[in-house]
Amino acid sequence: MIPVKVEQLFLSNKGFVVLLKGDSDPRSLPIFIDGDQARSIAICLNGLEAPRPLTHDLLKNLLDFLECRLVRVEICDLKEGVFYARLVLVREREETTLDSRPSDAIALALRAQAPLFVAARVMDEAGQVVEKQATGDVGTKRLDGRAKTSAPHKLTPVETLGRDLEKAVIEERFEDAARLRDEINRLKAKHDTN
Repeated sequence: MIPVKVEQLFLSNKGFVVLLKGDSDPRSLPIFIDGDQARSIAICLNGLEAPRPLTHDLLKNLLDFLECRLVRVEICDLKEGVFYARLVLVREREETTLDSRPSDAIALALRAQAPLFVAARVMDEAGQVVEKQATGDVGTKRLDGRAKTSAPHKLTPVETLGRDLEKAVIEERFEDAARLRDEINRLKAKHDTN
């Protein structure tokens, strides 16, 4: 198993992507995720609090109530383009595993401050050397709260829309988020044809 962290969360032209990256491996594992899980991960990455508990907050509270600890999350398999994960839990000194979607497992791991791992075979099969996305970056802070970018720069129109999109998703303004996503895609398509 390769230890990884959430390197980045961004909106691509195909949907939200979470990048998992290890310290000593140049490859990242890109996983496409749903908007709800992206919002949940972004809220946690940015140290924000949802006005009401999200599903992953509820799961974390339930684990705490049951005195069950999330020890680690493993992205353990890849079959026909679909990633599989498992939660490794300990309760009363007994370890057990539960199957999970990777996006839910990642969102829960961030809340429980549990380590993330990717099976070496999965990284070998799907890992890629990925340049950081500057456009539409949803997770703009590291887990320690420091900004990822070292020097401020003037935002492009797509970057500005990406930041607005992040805010709309966090605030659950989904109609605005859809409109912003469509505008980002339109501008990217226009840029690609020029």
